[in-house]
Amino acid sequence: MRSIPCILFLFSIVGHLYAQKKNEVFKYYITRASSPIKVDGVMNEKAWLDAQVATDFCMVLPMDSSCSNVPTEVRMTYDNDNLYILATCYKPAIKGPNMVESMRRDFNFGKNDNFLLFMDTYGDQTTGFSFGANAAGAQWDGTMYDGGKVDLNWDNRWVSAVKNDATKYIWEAAIPFKTIRYKKGIREWGINFSRNDLKTTEKSSWAPVPRQFPTASLSYTGTLVWDEPLPEHHSNISLIPYLLTGVSKDYIAATPANFIKHVGLDAKISMSSSLNLDLTVHPDFSQVDVDKQVTNLSRFELFYPEKRQFFLENADLFSNLGYTNVRPFFSRRIGLTAPINAGARLSGKLDKNWRIGGMDMETAKMNDSTALPAQNFAEVTLQRKLFKKSNIAFFYIDKTAIDYHPGKDSAAPVYSQYNRNLGFEYNLAPSNNTWTGKAIFIKSFSPLVSGNDYAHAANLQYSSRKWLISWQHEVIGKNYTAEVGYVPRSNYIKLNPLITRYFFPNSGIVLSHGPQLTSTYYFDTKFNRTDNETALSYLVTFRDKSTFNAVVQNDYVELLAAFDPTNLGQNFLPAHSKHEWNSAGFDIISAPQHTYTYTFSLRDGNYYDNGKLFSLSGDIGYRVQPFVNLDVAASYNSLLLPQPWGTNNFLLLSTKVDVTFTNNVFLTAYFQYNQQTKNTNLNTRFQWRYKPASDLFLVYTDNYYIGPVFVKSRAFLLKFTYWWNP
Repeated sequence: MRSIPCILFLFSIVGHLYAQKKNEVFKYYITRASSPIKVDGVMNEKAWLDAQVATDFCMVLPMDSSCSNVPTEVRMTYDNDNLYILATCYKPAIKGPNMVESMRRDFNFGKNDNFLLFMDTYGDQTTGFSFGANAAGAQWDGTMYDGGKVDLNWDNRWVSAVKNDATKYIWEAAIPFKTIRYKKGIREWGINFSRNDLKTTEKSSWAPVPRQFPTASLSYTGTLVWDEPLPEHHSNISLIPYLLTGVSKDYIAATPANFIKHVGLDAKISMSSSLNLDLTVHPDFSQVDVDKQVTNLSRFELFYPEKRQFFLENADLFSNLGYTNVRPFFSRRIGLTAPINAGARLSGKLDKNWRIGGMDMETAKMNDSTALPAQNFAEVTLQRKLFKKSNIAFFYIDKTAIDYHPGKDSAAPVYSQYNRNLGFEYNLAPSNNTWTGKAIFIKSFSPLVSGNDYAHAANLQYSSRKWLISWQHEVIGKNYTAEVGYVPRSNYIKLNPLITRYFFPNSGIVLSHGPQLTSTYYFDTKFNRTDNETALSYLVTFRDKSTFNAVVQNDYVELLAAFDPTNLGQNFLPAHSKHEWNSAGFDIISAPQHTYTYTFSLRDGNYYDNGKLFSLSGDIGYRVQPFVNLDVAASYNSLLLPQPWGTNNFLLLSTKVDVTFTNNVFLTAYFQYNQQTKNTNLNTRFQWRYKPASDLFLVYTDNYYIGPVFVKSRAFLLKFTYWWNP
């Protein structure tokens, strides 16, 4: 642990050396609207004729050394209530329809012709907001974090329209000031505009961005200069009640049908122009997309992302702590096994240097066979900005059983009385993004446990046009526990170096190519090797954006506990047995600009206990633009092992049909067949957004057992939500 101060000192030195923001000379001067504006995708108001025009976009991809070949013009203005933007996206000479997936909100950036707006409303080059639309009018909105990532799960009230003709499409939008958060009294925002055109495979931006970084990088924004101070923030309260009714039946338990009647309420209260309080009473998340199933051949718990709206605004202050497999807080632990009674969430800016995230949730006591006590979940994160973009965060996480006294009933399951995590995290984020990194240290507190109850992890990454080099390590103590987190294993030391080299031919069909070497070593706390995965790959990216990647890999595992390599829980390899194997394969991703797209992945090699594993997976997409998007995905794993396992074949099939009648009426049907878990799932969801952020949902779900086929459970739900500003 003595290395931690050295790591933080190194990060601080690097952060100080790169403190100057790029693109200072790119300025857009916004003035108050000279006439009323109707959001209809038509530029016929005087206010647009009077506004400054941002033109001369810079190409980012395929190469960042020239101006864009596809012209784009942007205008902005505002009034007392809204920020307005109008983008004129001229079409290339290549004939054909716009390339879009559908009219569904929060589309895939790389598979759509689109225009996006990125705003650094705090001037910290770290957090902000993004809005936009594809060429068919599907909206995009999200919160920004980590200086260039967009969380599209955020959803709020704003309006937009897109109009198309033979030479261009125009996106016009009105974004209410009360929808976004910004620094009080500020006269400048960081801002950038991004255009993606699939016919020319060109991505461009107003303020130039190096090709190795996303156009969302807030380090490379230009400046939006206001002609007067922003409108004063007024207290804003939004109430979002819901009504849920329906019927469900558990056929395995053979219980009578359950008729559902629930009501609940969410509330959003703007404490200031940059601080928001969210409240919820009896929340329900039945309309959330089902999780995509996977075949699990690993020894550890799988991770599924959070999709519930309540947990998502400023999520970087909560769920973004740590690393992929070292997450001290994982919101899906809340309400996973018991319904939520109520909760509160405070998040946002305190001033130009400090951010806060606070959450408190209470779940109900279960009176079924689990006898799970009522529980309280709490987290507080206080983040301090350092230099231009770097920051340090201190956090506290608490899970406590309410009025729980284990041992009174000897037949009842025993649960933890409490689990707490206390720690800090330093994020290195220089202005030019060349060097980035993170370091975290956590200590856990649990009853009757002391010593070896810590976790530490850090990484440092160098990214340039030709090189990507990174180092990451983790040290997890034997007694470290994060009951509200996602830490699938403990008592290990992990080392993970990676190096990638890119080459750029001057001409031809290949845009870039190069090798990547990465290795992941796991050791016990005495530095005895337990796991190692080393992979050498070679990635070729073509000018049409299709890719081909060849991989060879070596795996070594010393089992620390008995393990069934089929994950069926029937036969087990003994603990401390050692296994090593080699495998090879390739991955293909098609060009995104076609109505028919596909991915294909193959791996073939040895496996545990001198067995063999052949894996094949793929995805086929077809779109009837802009109304229907069809996706069929499949994976097949064939395991050939010695007796008693023998041959095991696992097929996973999923089909998703997404129909967008308009940009406010959607129908999604999801079918999944999982041979490993012997389950077939059918989920259909109809959504009508009858006004901004207000919805009517109809959801039907079936689960079937495979072989012989019979119904396991079935549910039909109707949910009505209404966003009301008193």
